[in-house]
Amino acid sequence: MQVAIVGAGIAGLTLAIALKKAGISFVVYEATAQIKPVGAGIAIANNAMQVYRHLGIADQLNAKGIRISTVMLTDLDLRVLDQTPLAFFEQKYQLANIAIHRSALHRVLLDAVGEEHIQLNKRLQQITQTATGGYTLQFTDETMVNHEFVIGTDGLRSQVRHGLFGNYPLRDAHQVCWRGVLSFDLPQAYEHVAVESWGKGKRMGFVKLTDQQVYWYFLVDEELYQKESHLESHLGECPSWVQQMIQQTPKETIHLDKIYDLKPFEGWYKEKACLIGDAAHATTPNLGQGACQAIEDVYVISKLLEKYTLEEALQQFPAIRKAKAHAIVRESWALGKVAQWKNPFFVALRNTSFRLLPAWMKKKQMKKMFELHQV
Repeated sequence: MQVAIVGAGIAGLTLAIALKKAGISFVVYEATAQIKPVGAGIAIANNAMQVYRHLGIADQLNAKGIRISTVMLTDLDLRVLDQTPLAFFEQKYQLANIAIHRSALHRVLLDAVGEEHIQLNKRLQQITQTATGGYTLQFTDETMVNHEFVIGTDGLRSQVRHGLFGNYPLRDAHQVCWRGVLSFDLPQAYEHVAVESWGKGKRMGFVKLTDQQVYWYFLVDEELYQKESHLESHLGECPSWVQQMIQQTPKETIHLDKIYDLKPFEGWYKEKACLIGDAAHATTPNLGQGACQAIEDVYVISKLLEKYTLEEALQQFPAIRKAKAHAIVRESWALGKVAQWKNPFFVALRNTSFRLLPAWMKKKQMKKMFELHQV
């Protein structure tokens, strides 16, 4: 097989679909013994949905998710600071942003790839270049394989990045985040709305995933978490029904993670080895673009493959993608800091500023985010 894709997350499976479309042979190696979705829900923004339309699976995703028609920013008591309707972009691209459970997204991707192309329980231990210019991958189960190309889609703590590109330390946002999914009847006002609510050193958000399911997250500064690690103790400013929603979520299904990203770095490709997605440009979740930027990586590679060989496509891909991907990392990091302000004066100033944000400016920012590269 020509290509080793290391990692069967969203980036790896989306890339596998693109390589399959281009008629390029590949194997996806996944470290876990079974593919279990990490996290709970995910928003697939318009830029990523355009890619999935290009790859032929947008309709399947629409059938499994819920349309997001408005993005709403509030305080923790759900008083509106700002709201952005997405109708303009729906009409422009003939696609909607959707919210979907990660397990449903993975199922669609797996079906499109074909499970025969995926090898499980293959945790990468070592990767070395061969004399002929390919790569030998050695796994912790003591098996070894050779491939001409290696593409690291193995996320924030990428073994491919560490083994071939150098040690780029993770950047700690000093925030922790709980995430959960449950069956819950949201008030009608939030039927097709993605909500994010900002407080002082904490924030939360929620969105419907299906008619029955709601996805929520609650994020606090690490110093607040160290003072009080019980989620319930941080919910006091939220409306009672939001508190009930979070408290009704089965505790064993709630995920708790620290937030990190990768400070932007150059060099995602060398000698038939390439990094995409979080392995190349992991971002904090503040813009909802982490997975979407990985999916955009695949789009650029897929379009380049219409004109060039795989080697030429991978060589050209970083120069096309790095400006936007790095901008997302920087903007998301900065927004995360503003969203977590604790000083009452600055919080009041922040909230007033977002209330007064002109519609044309928000539209311009969204346009920049949703527009795909012309390749």
